[in-house]
Amino acid sequence: MNYFAIKSIETPSVKSEKHFIFAQILLRILATAFTLTAACITFKSTQTLIIFNVETDARYTYSPALKFFVYANVIGCAFSFFSLFLASAFGRTNLHPHKYFYLFIHDMIMMALLLSACSAAATIGYVGKYGQIRSGWMPICDSVTKFCHKMTASVIFSIFGVIFYLCLTIISAYQSRKIQV
Repeated sequence: MNYFAIKSIETPSVKSEKHFIFAQILLRILATAFTLTAACITFKSTQTLIIFNVETDARYTYSPALKFFVYANVIGCAFSFFSLFLASAFGRTNLHPHKYFYLFIHDMIMMALLLSACSAAATIGYVGKYGQIRSGWMPICDSVTKFCHKMTASVIFSIFGVIFYLCLTIISAYQSRKIQV
């Protein structure tokens, strides 16, 4: 006797849709974690230095570029957290490609914001490390090494956040290509 078993086989589009949603959620969790870590490290990075009985602090609040870096990471973290809920809700329903386009725009804006903040912080870090002798700016990282190392770690974490948002932008662009004009 032949017995026929009916197997539940998912179509490739359903499988790829599940992989897409899983990748979205995973990358958003990672982007949230890395931008939050970058912001927390920067918030806690401070070093006091005593020169000739004068106490001097190194803090991120003394530089507008580093303030921008912190605020951009906080905004990136908050919007990553918010979009995480949207991506998980999208996993439960079948979406129209226009909604993927909105995710694409969101991811691109967040990537651009984080990338510009990383660039600003890296520029200040470069001047702090090597100085700009022609402008009269002396390198300070020899004196406040703890502060400089923490800021370097923070920029590296934020760059990983940019990379995750780049991946999210590519995935969202791939999904939104199905829009019919």
